[in-house]
Amino acid sequence: MTTVDQPTPVLSAFRNTDLQTQHTVEQFLYAEAELLDDYRFDEWIDLFTDDVTYWIPNRETRPIRERHLEVAAQDEAAIILDDKFFLKGRVRRITSGISWSEEPPSRARRLITNIRVQPAAKPGELDVRSNFYVYRSRLERHQDWFVGQRFDVLRPADPASGYPFQIANRKIVLEQTTILAPSLTTFL
Repeated sequence: MTTVDQPTPVLSAFRNTDLQTQHTVEQFLYAEAELLDDYRFDEWIDLFTDDVTYWIPNRETRPIRERHLEVAAQDEAAIILDDKFFLKGRVRRITSGISWSEEPPSRARRLITNIRVQPAAKPGELDVRSNFYVYRSRLERHQDWFVGQRFDVLRPADPASGYPFQIANRKIVLEQTTILAPSLTTFL
């Protein structure tokens, strides 16, 4: 039984982060969302390391006793499993003007919340967990909502980049098990 004097494992894991680091990570993630909302995809892609994994695993509805199997493992089915080469390809396609699913472009707004930061196993890296809500409006009447969690690994960036971090790994877990949107061209 946990008492007031004994922190729960969830809370104690995030007590190792100082306020300055927490603030810097939050501002970095807000700046990333702003780049995407402002269609600045070429700048956004520079936020990723060359060895990044950008992953959206499949999700299935499971009974409570199988809840640990709800989100696919990395070697199982994925909605997206990209490296930087494929992310750049997605950006080229969206910005080309010939992608039918984004011409004219969607309007999107990203809200990032509940940002929790802790030191990663690898020195200098940070494990960051956050929640997101992405609203997308397309043409005159089409609207989509994407809600979920992100699990990021951040590495210190070259100071000349203007950003404190680069994203070395991103796992996006959508709450939706069935995506009703006609396309998933909005970066999450």
